[in-house]
Amino acid sequence: MSPNPKSKNSAAFEIAELADLTIDQLVAKFEVVHQEKCRSRNRNFIVRRIAWRIQANEEGGLSERALLRAGPIADESVIRVTPPKPKVGGDVVRTKMPPNWDPRIPPPGSFVERRYKGKIRRVLILTDGFEYEDERFDSLSAVAKSITGNHLSGFRFFKLGEHA
Repeated sequence: MSPNPKSKNSAAFEIAELADLTIDQLVAKFEVVHQEKCRSRNRNFIVRRIAWRIQANEEGGLSERALLRAGPIADESVIRVTPPKPKVGGDVVRTKMPPNWDPRIPPPGSFVERRYKGKIRRVLILTDGFEYEDERFDSLSAVAKSITGNHLSGFRFFKLGEHA
């Protein structure tokens, strides 16, 4: 796969779409993206590997220095083909929320979506606004207006918070 110059967040949207795929579709996508046979049926593992490759393709992957350092380490270790077992009571990753963040809105980097007129509309949450179809918006209401052509409450349109 080659980088998509159309959008800075095209990788984010492509990664978000992985959630909609079946395990067979994920295996097929893995084999296309990595150009090797997929030897796992673990959904989380496959999604993470595909996501890493999509990001590496868009952002350039590892530096030459990192590849040179990783070579000797990989030669000395047993290469895993399956994901490690999850830790019981493992580390919880918490997203740092910007100050004065509205609790009805998911954390930055998340997506909100709504099916409207037969099409899924996905909006990327940014720390300073929202992005829909490569366009930035200051509010969810502005996104809802762009989608429908009518002034609507963004929270109500996307069924967030107390208006849901």
